Parts: sequence; C-alpha cells; structure tokens
Amino acid sequence: MIKVNAFLSYPIRVVYILSLLLLNFLTVFLSCDKLNNSPVPYVNVNFAVNLNIVNELNVPGNSVCFPHYGYGGVIIYCELPGSYFAFDATCTEEISSDCRVKNDGVVAECPCCGSTFILIDNGYPGKGPATIPLKQYHVSLINNFELRVYN
Repeated sequence: MIKVNAFLSYPIRVVYILSLLLLNFLTVFLSCDKLNNSPVPYVNVNFAVNLNIVNELNVPGNSVCFPHYGYGGVIIYCELPGSYFAFDATCTEEISSDCRVKNDGVVAECPCCGSTFILIDNGYPGKGPATIPLKQYHVSLINNFELRVYN
C-alpha cells in the first residue's frame, strides 16, 4: 500500500498540516458562542427597558424579571451602573416554560428542582442538580436610560 503523504513534498505537507490546523481552530472558535450554547429552546428576543420607569435596575445587585419575553421570561441583572446581564428564566435542568426560576437580587432559584443560579457569575449554578448556566441574552445600553435586550 502506498502512502499518499509520501508523494507530497515537504513544503506542501507543511502547508497541508497548517491548513488543517487552521480549519480546526476556526471551526472550534466560530462554533463556540456562550450565549447560544443552551438547552433552552430558541425564542426571538428583542425588547427595550426604560431605566427611568424600571428604577430597580439602577441599583447594583438588583434584578427584575420580565415574564412575557424569552422562553420562560427574561431576568435582567444590574452588576454595576451601566453593566447589565440578561438571562432566560427557564431552569436548564427543568426545561419547561411553566417552571421559571425566581430571582432575588444576585440569585435565581428553581422552585421545581431546587437549583440555584448565581446571576453575578454569568448565571452558573450555585447548587444543583442543574449543571448548565442559564441561557444568556445580549444587553446594550442605548443611552443613559434605555436597555435593549436581544439575541
């Protein structure tokens, strides 16, 4: 049996190997998006929140749930003034739009399975059985008083 690589010259083999490595790197790099890597079903999310009306989000450490968006509602968490995170309120262990986590400041707890999620830590579970963080959405501060939440 004749090896295919035996017919390739050294420079061609180097280019071939480097091309494969680059292709592998790009595949992994482009396919890893922490905002979309979730077992929670995709639902189009695109809404705005006026911070002059929802005053609770002006205080660091506070979170507010918006139940009519996302798969099970959307929780917006204020880390610092001007720094916000948005998570789907669906527990990643009990994936049901009927079983929503209840937010209280920096923690969200699932009433169905008892999992807790730490909002200040990108929605990662603090206590199981859940092992996957809450689904995260993009948040943009449009001006000093309006947030846009979207996926």
